[in-house]
Amino acid sequence: MSGKTEACARVKIDALLKDAGWNLTDGSSVLFEHRLPDGSQADYVLCDRQGRHMAVLEAKRASIDPLTAQDQGLHYAKQLGVPFVFVSNGEEVHFLDRASDAHAREVAGFFAQDDLKRRIAARRVRRELLKVPIDRRIVDRDYQIECIAALSAELMQGRRKLLVEMATGTGKTRTAAAFIKRLFEASTVTRVLFLVDRIELARQAEEAFIDHLRDYPCHVLRPSRGFDRSKRITIATLQTMIAEYRELSPGYFDLVVIDECHRSIYGEYRQVLQHFDGIQLGLTATPCMAGAAAPIDEEDERFVRDTLRFFEVEQPTFRYSLRQAIKAGHLVPYRIYRAMTVKTAADGGFAVDRNELDWSAMDEKERAEFEQLFGKSKQIMVDPQALERKFTIPERNRAMVREFRDAFEKGFMGRDGVQHRPTAGKTIVFAVTRRHAETLAKMFDERFADSKPHPTTRYADFVVSDVGGGPAPDASAIIKRFKEEQYPQILVSVNMLDTGFNCPEVVNLVMARFTRSAILYRQMRGRGTRKAPHIHKADFTIFDFVGVTDFHGDDEQSVDGNAPSGAIADAKPKSEPRTLLELDVDDHIDPASRDWLTLDENGRIVRTAKHEQRAAAVGIRVEAWRGKQEFNAEQSRWGGLIGRRVKTDVQEIQEFGTWHFDEHPFSTLGGYNKALRVFGSEKRLADLLAGFNAAVFGHDEPSPAQQSKVTMPVTGNGNDSETLSSIG
Repeated sequence: MSGKTEACARVKIDALLKDAGWNLTDGSSVLFEHRLPDGSQADYVLCDRQGRHMAVLEAKRASIDPLTAQDQGLHYAKQLGVPFVFVSNGEEVHFLDRASDAHAREVAGFFAQDDLKRRIAARRVRRELLKVPIDRRIVDRDYQIECIAALSAELMQGRRKLLVEMATGTGKTRTAAAFIKRLFEASTVTRVLFLVDRIELARQAEEAFIDHLRDYPCHVLRPSRGFDRSKRITIATLQTMIAEYRELSPGYFDLVVIDECHRSIYGEYRQVLQHFDGIQLGLTATPCMAGAAAPIDEEDERFVRDTLRFFEVEQPTFRYSLRQAIKAGHLVPYRIYRAMTVKTAADGGFAVDRNELDWSAMDEKERAEFEQLFGKSKQIMVDPQALERKFTIPERNRAMVREFRDAFEKGFMGRDGVQHRPTAGKTIVFAVTRRHAETLAKMFDERFADSKPHPTTRYADFVVSDVGGGPAPDASAIIKRFKEEQYPQILVSVNMLDTGFNCPEVVNLVMARFTRSAILYRQMRGRGTRKAPHIHKADFTIFDFVGVTDFHGDDEQSVDGNAPSGAIADAKPKSEPRTLLELDVDDHIDPASRDWLTLDENGRIVRTAKHEQRAAAVGIRVEAWRGKQEFNAEQSRWGGLIGRRVKTDVQEIQEFGTWHFDEHPFSTLGGYNKALRVFGSEKRLADLLAGFNAAVFGHDEPSPAQQSKVTMPVTGNGNDSETLSSIG
């Protein structure tokens, strides 16, 4: 190198070496302009403390791409007999391992002297990975063995990023532990970082590693306590790691395992993952498949594509779904109890008249807000999704709590003609906000007062994230009591138990929070899937009071290859609303909304014989109608979807109207507006549906609802009404 720019590059390279802990002045750790056997000179040679060569470093000026020097660096490394090559221009650092890399890869900085020495020592005792037996005392299920075999095969082919999708409760951590042990025994890796995003998950991981990897000591990284370099496995929360990771060189960890990776690869946390030059293994329970069709939720698509992109795969390295696990008996099946209040089920929103409200009971601020909302109108229209974000209806919450209790005491006759009764036991309730959680916890506690051993016992409690509204209660202590003690029996959660929470004794989930995210919904559903033989748990029940199971179709296959599922837009904590306007109006469970759905081993809803007969008859008429249409490929696809939607809900649906395009599965494809584009115009679509209903249901002419798409008035326009969009 020569000239001012080259000297500047050397200054920067020297600074980067010092940052990694290298001693540039002891005369043995770093050799400059070192002469090689063929007479050429290596810019830098990095040595251990005894002066033994470990790596060469080829330097280039800042204007030159470092990768152009990798062959030159390889030539020097071969002459010296060292395994590692670094190339740098002072701005970028690239690294190449002669034994495994065809090309140099960019790294965050130079490796520390001890990290290079440790890697060289491991090479001397390395074994062929595929010949190292998998410890069957840690994992004994076929799919777990298959997962480790698949990961090992990918590593042998040079892959450094791996993604595993396994349903909640199928042993992701145990599988990771067995994989780590195999890597340790093969000396493929010597240090592991296991990243989680919650301290509760860190404790669970520590317990698992102590149980299964006794020969490989681990520690949980605590804030400001530093790394224990004597430990082979470091478990850390992302929140702690983000403040500590710069203490270590990029070569410190050989393997980084990212638990619940769908929540961990975004924002500032990404810096941690990009800092270490280790093999990266992502673990997730969320179905992670991208397809051509539009997703239910835009954030879901970003999650799937970002996760797949981060791990540089088109699909997970290994996948084991909820359906597979239930069918094999590794997880328990579930039933769905659907019931919604009149206000919740209101299609297009529900009306609130000015004279329904008790204005005298409002404070000045609340009265002013309502006056602004009503303006000169006598009525406002409220979107049910704004409930518990902008508005609350106390009677609605009481109705849900009452319905939950009644289901245990009275049971319920489902549309399948069978009397059902849920299992009493540990229950998780998913709420919208902290205030909603507090309200529901108190209501559940009061409703089950006769089941408490003492008035001071909390039959129901709540846990929330520390966001908005002041500090959260001691969530860890409350969660611990819920898992280990008889009370509380019911725990209401906001962004705390949605994902990554392990309590096999949970037998009921209460959906009091709606989410458009298929990813978050499936995470929430996964809280009940674990087996618990000690309480004779045969299944669990989802109480759906907000229509979330209907929205998502509750069919695992409905998202595979179509909409992504698994992070989650709604999982990010939202700040509490500054004011919550109370609608003191009547609300109660709509009897027509009640239904108890039993699912078979494949996750499909079990139907009665009467239902099946009607479905078969309707199916024949649908196919006859389709056979008479002159459709292009896209129209034929939508025609098939219309037919399947009718056959699925054959007991409830008496005609197919334009409003159905705003429901699952059409909402995932663009809804009514997309249907217009597919079929050409409003008139053509109306004629099509009129013909469909005549052929399938025997309608002589289209109903008024079919004539045009129903829309809600936006402002006072003669109807004296105003529509309020969902808030939050």
